[in-house]
Amino acid sequence: MQLPISQVDAFEEGVFTGNPAAVVPLDQPIDEALMQRIAEENNLSETAFTAPIADAERDAPAFALRWFTPTTEVELCGHATLAAAAALRDLGALEGETHVHFSTRSGPLTASLGEGDEVEIDLPAAVPTGAPTPDQLDAIERALDAP
Repeated sequence: MQLPISQVDAFEEGVFTGNPAAVVPLDQPIDEALMQRIAEENNLSETAFTAPIADAERDAPAFALRWFTPTTEVELCGHATLAAAAALRDLGALEGETHVHFSTRSGPLTASLGEGDEVEIDLPAAVPTGAPTPDQLDAIERALDAP
């Protein structure tokens, strides 16, 4: 099996700058273990895999998107999402489009395709949650306060 692959530098300001991610555009999903092996071989912080999905409800093309590091799948990766949108545009999969939708493990994401090489995404905001204070912390605070 031969698969196309692109390496895209997000946030770049010139040649060999930015944050690289590999992008593998698929015609259909492939086995998760194979995606992990490909990411391991790429040895970049993330490899993004895209596969088109039919979605008549959307106003722009839609793709499934998954991200893998060399060792594991991750829930969300901003720079690899930018890279995926740029690679799909460069490969002609988004001809004339101004947006592309991604279905991901962390929820839906939309990329806006601007002039030239510009790509923008809105990432979900993580809401901080509180956690109980560990018992050991009270003992450490008392020890530090002791004369």
